[in-house]
Amino acid sequence: MNKSQIQFSDCKSEIDLYQLQELLNVSAFWAKGRSIEDLGIAIANSEPVISVYDRDRLIGFARATSDGIYRATIWDVVIHPEYQSSGLGSKLVETVLSHPHMRRVERVYLMTTHQQGFYEKIGFQPNTTTTMVLHNLPNRAFAPPTEVQFQESLGG
Repeated sequence: MNKSQIQFSDCKSEIDLYQLQELLNVSAFWAKGRSIEDLGIAIANSEPVISVYDRDRLIGFARATSDGIYRATIWDVVIHPEYQSSGLGSKLVETVLSHPHMRRVERVYLMTTHQQGFYEKIGFQPNTTTTMVLHNLPNRAFAPPTEVQFQESLGG
């Protein structure tokens, strides 16, 4: 790896979704098989989105969602296997954390299956008290509130 060829970018519009799909399929057991359409939606709704390139090849990726002040979550941190253990993963996470949309956030969360030690080196701490999950099933019937209910809750 020639580190002089490695570039970090926060430009969402430059991401080749096909390269991202391949990177996730090769690098992340938890993200195999994601569709191009779904990846585009995830990127559009995330800020920041950081990509790592070796020349024109996408070799790293991470994204976050945040309100910009209180809470944020980092998602989909991946480095291509050929580039792992080179320090790029740490630099990628640090780039996400230093982005203007993330700098002031009070708490940053992430989920990881096997990489707790990696994230602890960056400063993350285990959090066993607040994590919950709802698996939103296609047949679950959550009725959206009607316009009248919205107006009532707003004091209308």
